[in-house]
Amino acid sequence: MSAFLEIRVRDGSGAAFLAEQTAFEFFEEAGVARSDVLRIHVPGRGQETEWTGAVRSELAPLIPALQSVSLFGDIAAVLLLEAQQLQAGEAETLAELLAGADPDAVRLVVVSEGATPAKLAKALAAAGAAREEIKTVRDSAAASWLASDAKRRGLRLDGAARAALLEVFGTNLAAMSSALDQLEGGPPPSADEVRSRFRSRPDEPLWLFTEALDAGDSTTALRRLRDILVHGHPLQLLGFLEGDLRRRSLAVSAPDIETFAEWVGGRASDFRTKKDWSKTRRTTAASLRRATDALARADRTLKTAPEDLHRVTMERLTVALAIWYSGRS
Repeated sequence: MSAFLEIRVRDGSGAAFLAEQTAFEFFEEAGVARSDVLRIHVPGRGQETEWTGAVRSELAPLIPALQSVSLFGDIAAVLLLEAQQLQAGEAETLAELLAGADPDAVRLVVVSEGATPAKLAKALAAAGAAREEIKTVRDSAAASWLASDAKRRGLRLDGAARAALLEVFGTNLAAMSSALDQLEGGPPPSADEVRSRFRSRPDEPLWLFTEALDAGDSTTALRRLRDILVHGHPLQLLGFLEGDLRRRSLAVSAPDIETFAEWVGGRASDFRTKKDWSKTRRTTAASLRRATDALARADRTLKTAPEDLHRVTMERLTVALAIWYSGRS
Protein backbone atom coordinates (compact mmCIF):
# COMPACT_ATOMS: atom_id res chain seq x y z
CA MET A 1 0.00 0.00 0.00
CA SER A 2 1.31 3.43 -0.92
CA ALA A 3 1.79 6.02 1.80
CA PHE A 4 0.42 8.72 -0.50
CA LEU A 5 -2.81 9.22 -2.43
CA GLU A 6 -3.71 11.90 -4.97
CA ILE A 7 -7.42 12.46 -5.67
CA ARG A 8 -8.58 14.68 -8.50
CA VAL A 9 -12.17 15.82 -8.34
CA ARG A 10 -14.48 17.02 -11.06
CA ASP A 11 -16.93 19.77 -10.13
CA GLY A 12 -19.84 19.24 -7.79
CA SER A 13 -20.35 18.93 -4.05
CA GLY A 14 -21.15 15.23 -4.37
CA ALA A 15 -17.75 14.49 -5.91
CA ALA A 16 -15.95 16.47 -3.19
CA PHE A 17 -17.82 14.51 -0.52
CA LEU A 18 -16.85 11.20 -2.13
CA ALA A 19 -13.24 12.37 -2.27
CA GLU A 20 -13.21 12.88 1.51
CA GLN A 21 -14.85 9.50 2.04
CA THR A 22 -12.18 7.88 -0.14
CA ALA A 23 -9.46 9.67 1.82
CA PHE A 24 -10.74 8.46 5.19
CA GLU A 25 -11.01 4.89 3.87
CA PHE A 26 -7.34 5.21 2.84
CA PHE A 27 -6.42 6.32 6.36
CA GLU A 28 -8.49 3.56 7.97
CA GLU A 29 -6.60 0.94 5.93
CA ALA A 30 -3.40 2.31 7.51
CA GLY A 31 -4.92 1.99 10.97
CA VAL A 32 -5.42 5.73 11.44
CA ALA A 33 -8.61 6.85 13.17
CA ARG A 34 -10.62 9.65 11.59
CA SER A 35 -10.10 11.81 14.68
CA ASP A 36 -6.31 11.56 14.26
CA VAL A 37 -6.28 12.94 10.71
CA LEU A 38 -4.98 16.49 10.30
CA ARG A 39 -7.27 18.30 7.82
CA ILE A 40 -5.78 21.29 6.03
CA HIS A 41 -7.69 23.50 3.57
CA VAL A 42 -5.50 25.44 1.18
CA PRO A 43 -6.78 29.04 1.21
CA GLY A 44 -7.41 30.91 -2.00
CA ARG A 45 -5.46 34.04 -2.86
CA GLY A 46 -6.39 36.84 -0.49
CA GLN A 47 -7.95 34.46 2.05
CA GLU A 48 -4.78 33.59 3.95
CA THR A 49 -3.89 35.08 7.34
CA GLU A 50 -0.10 35.43 7.09
CA TRP A 51 3.04 33.74 5.79
CA THR A 52 5.23 31.47 7.92
CA GLY A 53 8.48 31.06 6.03
CA ALA A 54 7.91 29.43 2.64
CA VAL A 55 4.20 28.69 3.18
CA ARG A 56 1.11 30.44 4.46
CA SER A 57 0.28 29.89 8.11
CA GLU A 58 -2.67 27.61 7.28
CA LEU A 59 -0.22 25.17 5.66
CA ALA A 60 2.52 25.35 8.30
CA PRO A 61 1.41 22.15 10.16
CA LEU A 62 2.20 20.19 7.00
CA ILE A 63 5.93 20.71 7.41
CA PRO A 64 6.49 18.89 10.72
CA ALA A 65 4.01 16.20 9.65
CA LEU A 66 5.97 15.39 6.48
CA GLN A 67 9.23 15.48 8.44
CA SER A 68 8.03 12.89 10.96
CA VAL A 69 10.23 9.87 11.65
CA SER A 70 8.70 6.58 12.69
CA LEU A 71 10.24 5.66 16.05
CA PHE A 72 7.36 3.93 17.80
CA GLY A 73 5.15 3.00 14.87
CA ASP A 74 3.18 6.23 15.03
CA ILE A 75 1.82 7.59 11.76
CA ALA A 76 1.21 11.25 10.93
CA ALA A 77 -1.91 11.45 8.73
CA VAL A 78 -2.67 14.57 6.69
CA LEU A 79 -5.60 15.36 4.40
CA LEU A 80 -4.76 18.32 2.16
CA LEU A 81 -7.89 19.76 0.53
CA GLU A 82 -8.20 22.14 -2.43
CA ALA A 83 -4.56 21.65 -3.38
CA GLN A 84 -5.20 23.37 -6.72
CA GLN A 85 -4.99 26.65 -4.75
CA LEU A 86 -1.37 26.10 -3.69
CA GLN A 87 0.94 28.87 -4.82
CA ALA A 88 4.01 27.95 -6.87
CA GLY A 89 6.50 28.32 -4.02
CA GLU A 90 4.32 26.29 -1.67
CA ALA A 91 3.96 23.47 -4.19
CA GLU A 92 7.74 23.40 -4.62
CA THR A 93 8.30 23.32 -0.84
CA LEU A 94 5.84 20.46 -0.39
CA ALA A 95 7.42 18.57 -3.29
CA GLU A 96 10.82 18.79 -1.61
CA LEU A 97 9.39 17.63 1.72
CA LEU A 98 7.58 14.78 0.01
CA ALA A 99 10.81 13.57 -1.59
CA GLY A 100 12.34 13.12 1.87
CA ALA A 101 9.24 11.87 3.71
CA ASP A 102 9.39 8.55 5.58
CA PRO A 103 6.66 6.33 4.05
CA ASP A 104 6.49 4.34 7.28
CA ALA A 105 5.70 7.45 9.29
CA VAL A 106 3.37 9.44 7.03
CA ARG A 107 0.05 9.02 5.24
CA LEU A 108 -0.83 11.93 2.96
CA VAL A 109 -3.91 12.44 0.80
CA VAL A 110 -3.91 15.37 -1.61
CA VAL A 111 -7.32 16.39 -3.01
CA SER A 112 -7.48 18.79 -5.93
CA GLU A 113 -10.63 20.12 -7.55
CA GLY A 114 -9.03 20.16 -10.96
CA ALA A 115 -5.32 19.84 -11.65
CA THR A 116 -2.77 19.40 -8.86
CA PRO A 117 0.14 21.88 -9.22
CA ALA A 118 2.67 20.31 -11.59
CA LYS A 119 5.63 20.15 -9.20
CA LEU A 120 3.60 18.53 -6.45
CA ALA A 121 1.94 16.12 -8.87
CA LYS A 122 5.36 15.09 -10.18
CA ALA A 123 6.67 14.56 -6.64
CA LEU A 124 3.62 12.45 -5.74
CA ALA A 125 4.13 10.29 -8.81
CA ALA A 126 7.85 9.87 -7.99
CA ALA A 127 6.93 8.82 -4.44
CA GLY A 128 4.67 6.09 -5.82
CA ALA A 129 1.41 7.75 -4.86
CA ALA A 130 -1.83 6.03 -5.80
CA ARG A 131 -4.14 8.18 -7.87
CA GLU A 132 -7.90 8.35 -8.21
CA GLU A 133 -10.26 10.57 -10.17
CA ILE A 134 -13.78 11.22 -8.95
CA LYS A 135 -16.07 12.55 -11.62
CA THR A 136 -19.20 14.62 -11.27
CA VAL A 137 -21.82 12.71 -9.30
CA ARG A 138 -24.94 12.12 -11.36
CA ASP A 139 -28.38 10.98 -10.21
CA SER A 140 -27.65 7.28 -10.82
CA ALA A 141 -24.42 7.45 -8.79
CA ALA A 142 -26.21 9.29 -5.97
CA ALA A 143 -28.90 6.58 -5.93
CA SER A 144 -26.25 3.84 -5.74
CA TRP A 145 -24.43 5.67 -2.96
CA LEU A 146 -27.66 6.10 -0.99
CA ALA A 147 -28.54 2.40 -1.25
CA SER A 148 -25.03 1.38 -0.19
CA ASP A 149 -24.76 3.82 2.71
CA ALA A 150 -28.22 2.99 4.05
CA LYS A 151 -27.29 -0.71 4.00
CA ARG A 152 -24.02 0.01 5.80
CA ARG A 153 -25.93 1.83 8.52
CA GLY A 154 -28.59 -0.89 8.83
CA LEU A 155 -31.20 1.69 7.86
CA ARG A 156 -34.21 0.23 6.06
CA LEU A 157 -35.50 2.51 3.32
CA ASP A 158 -38.15 1.46 0.84
CA GLY A 159 -38.07 2.66 -2.76
CA ALA A 160 -40.40 5.59 -2.12
CA ALA A 161 -38.31 6.87 0.82
CA ARG A 162 -35.10 6.61 -1.20
CA ALA A 163 -36.75 8.47 -4.08
CA ALA A 164 -37.89 11.19 -1.67
CA LEU A 165 -34.35 11.62 -0.29
CA LEU A 166 -32.97 11.92 -3.81
CA GLU A 167 -35.70 14.41 -4.69
CA VAL A 168 -34.86 16.57 -1.69
CA PHE A 169 -31.05 16.37 -1.76
CA GLY A 170 -30.22 15.53 -5.36
CA THR A 171 -26.48 14.79 -5.67
CA ASN A 172 -25.56 16.72 -2.50
CA LEU A 173 -24.19 13.63 -0.75
CA ALA A 174 -22.88 15.57 2.24
CA ALA A 175 -26.37 16.88 3.05
CA MET A 176 -27.89 13.46 2.40
CA SER A 177 -25.35 11.85 4.74
CA SER A 178 -26.37 14.29 7.49
CA ALA A 179 -30.00 13.35 6.90
CA LEU A 180 -29.14 9.64 7.24
CA ASP A 181 -27.34 10.46 10.51
CA GLN A 182 -30.65 11.78 11.82
CA LEU A 183 -32.67 8.80 10.55
CA GLU A 184 -30.24 6.15 11.77
CA GLY A 185 -31.48 4.20 14.76
CA GLY A 186 -35.10 5.20 14.26
CA PRO A 187 -38.03 3.46 12.55
CA PRO A 188 -38.00 3.26 8.73
CA PRO A 189 -39.34 6.60 7.44
CA SER A 190 -42.01 6.93 4.78
CA ALA A 191 -41.59 9.15 1.74
CA ASP A 192 -43.98 11.73 3.23
CA GLU A 193 -42.00 11.79 6.49
CA VAL A 194 -38.78 12.39 4.55
CA ARG A 195 -40.31 15.32 2.64
CA SER A 196 -41.82 16.90 5.74
CA ARG A 197 -38.65 16.53 7.81
CA PHE A 198 -36.12 17.66 5.22
CA ARG A 199 -37.28 20.66 3.25
CA SER A 200 -34.02 21.90 1.71
CA ARG A 201 -33.45 21.63 -2.00
CA PRO A 202 -30.17 20.91 -3.82
CA ASP A 203 -28.23 23.78 -5.32
CA GLU A 204 -26.97 21.93 -8.38
CA PRO A 205 -25.26 22.94 -11.63
CA LEU A 206 -27.56 24.27 -14.32
CA TRP A 207 -26.28 21.84 -16.94
CA LEU A 208 -28.26 19.09 -15.19
CA PHE A 209 -31.37 21.02 -16.24
CA THR A 210 -30.32 21.16 -19.90
CA GLU A 211 -29.40 17.45 -19.81
CA ALA A 212 -33.02 16.69 -18.93
CA LEU A 213 -34.16 18.96 -21.77
CA ASP A 214 -31.89 17.14 -24.24
CA ALA A 215 -33.38 13.82 -23.15
CA GLY A 216 -36.90 15.17 -23.63
CA ASP A 217 -37.58 14.34 -19.97
CA SER A 218 -39.93 17.18 -19.07
CA THR A 219 -40.82 15.61 -15.69
CA THR A 220 -37.21 15.67 -14.50
CA ALA A 221 -36.66 19.08 -16.09
CA LEU A 222 -39.65 20.53 -14.20
CA ARG A 223 -38.37 19.06 -10.92
CA ARG A 224 -34.95 20.57 -11.52
CA LEU A 225 -36.62 23.87 -12.39
CA ARG A 226 -38.33 23.91 -8.99
CA ASP A 227 -35.01 23.17 -7.28
CA ILE A 228 -33.23 25.92 -9.22
CA LEU A 229 -35.85 28.53 -8.34
CA VAL A 230 -35.34 27.83 -4.62
CA HIS A 231 -31.81 29.24 -4.87
CA GLY A 232 -31.99 31.60 -7.84
CA HIS A 233 -34.13 33.98 -9.86
CA PRO A 234 -35.82 32.97 -13.15
CA LEU A 235 -33.82 35.62 -15.00
CA GLN A 236 -30.59 33.91 -13.93
CA LEU A 237 -31.77 30.66 -15.46
CA LEU A 238 -32.97 32.49 -18.55
CA GLY A 239 -29.52 34.04 -19.00
CA PHE A 240 -27.96 30.57 -18.82
CA LEU A 241 -30.45 29.22 -21.37
CA GLU A 242 -29.70 32.08 -23.75
CA GLY A 243 -25.98 31.29 -23.64
CA ASP A 244 -26.71 27.59 -24.11
CA LEU A 245 -29.00 28.33 -27.07
CA ARG A 246 -26.30 30.45 -28.69
CA ARG A 247 -23.88 27.50 -28.58
CA ARG A 248 -26.55 25.20 -30.00
CA SER A 249 -27.22 27.60 -32.86
CA LEU A 250 -23.52 27.87 -33.67
CA ALA A 251 -23.17 24.08 -33.61
CA VAL A 252 -26.05 23.67 -36.05
CA SER A 253 -24.61 26.34 -38.37
CA ALA A 254 -21.00 25.14 -38.32
CA PRO A 255 -19.90 22.83 -41.18
CA ASP A 256 -17.67 20.77 -38.88
CA ILE A 257 -16.63 20.49 -35.23
CA GLU A 258 -13.32 22.30 -35.84
CA THR A 259 -15.19 25.37 -37.11
CA PHE A 260 -17.61 25.19 -34.20
CA ALA A 261 -14.73 25.01 -31.73
CA GLU A 262 -13.14 28.08 -33.32
CA TRP A 263 -16.41 30.02 -33.12
CA VAL A 264 -16.89 29.33 -29.40
CA GLY A 265 -13.24 29.83 -28.50
CA GLY A 266 -12.57 26.24 -27.56
CA ARG A 267 -10.83 23.18 -28.98
CA ALA A 268 -12.34 20.34 -30.96
CA SER A 269 -10.92 17.88 -28.41
CA ASP A 270 -12.58 19.59 -25.42
CA PHE A 271 -15.26 17.52 -23.65
CA ARG A 272 -17.82 20.31 -23.69
CA THR A 273 -17.20 21.12 -27.36
CA LYS A 274 -17.68 17.49 -28.39
CA LYS A 275 -20.78 17.17 -26.22
CA ASP A 276 -22.40 20.36 -27.56
CA TRP A 277 -21.57 19.32 -31.11
CA SER A 278 -23.05 15.84 -30.78
CA LYS A 279 -26.24 16.78 -28.93
CA THR A 280 -27.29 19.35 -31.52
CA ARG A 281 -27.16 16.83 -34.36
CA ARG A 282 -30.79 15.96 -33.61
CA THR A 283 -31.92 19.60 -33.28
CA THR A 284 -33.29 21.37 -36.34
CA ALA A 285 -32.84 25.01 -37.26
CA ALA A 286 -36.63 25.41 -37.06
CA SER A 287 -36.66 24.12 -33.47
CA LEU A 288 -33.90 26.56 -32.53
CA ARG A 289 -35.88 29.46 -34.04
CA ARG A 290 -38.89 28.44 -31.93
CA ALA A 291 -36.68 28.27 -28.88
CA THR A 292 -35.24 31.73 -29.60
CA ASP A 293 -38.72 33.23 -29.93
CA ALA A 294 -39.89 31.48 -26.75
CA LEU A 295 -36.91 32.76 -24.75
CA ALA A 296 -37.57 36.31 -25.97
CA ARG A 297 -41.23 36.09 -24.93
CA ALA A 298 -40.29 34.63 -21.54
CA ASP A 299 -37.78 37.44 -21.02
CA ARG A 300 -40.46 40.08 -21.68
CA THR A 301 -42.89 38.33 -19.32
CA LEU A 302 -40.36 38.08 -16.50
CA LYS A 303 -39.48 41.77 -16.83
CA THR A 304 -42.98 43.20 -17.25
CA ALA A 305 -45.60 40.80 -15.85
CA PRO A 306 -46.54 40.26 -12.17
CA GLU A 307 -44.35 37.79 -10.28
CA ASP A 308 -47.26 35.35 -10.01
CA LEU A 309 -46.79 34.58 -13.70
CA HIS A 310 -43.05 33.94 -13.56
CA ARG A 311 -43.12 30.31 -12.45
CA VAL A 312 -45.82 29.22 -14.90
CA THR A 313 -43.93 31.01 -17.68
CA MET A 314 -40.75 29.07 -16.89
CA GLU A 315 -42.69 25.81 -16.61
CA ARG A 316 -44.27 26.29 -20.04
CA LEU A 317 -40.86 27.19 -21.48
CA THR A 318 -39.32 24.08 -19.92
CA VAL A 319 -41.86 21.72 -21.47
CA ALA A 320 -41.49 23.37 -24.88
CA LEU A 321 -37.68 23.24 -24.81
CA ALA A 322 -37.77 19.55 -23.84
CA ILE A 323 -39.76 18.87 -27.02
CA TRP A 324 -37.59 21.01 -29.31
CA TYR A 325 -34.18 20.03 -27.96
CA SER A 326 -34.89 16.30 -28.00
CA GLY A 327 -35.85 16.42 -31.68
CA ARG A 328 -39.48 15.46 -31.15
CA SER A 329 -40.68 18.34 -33.37
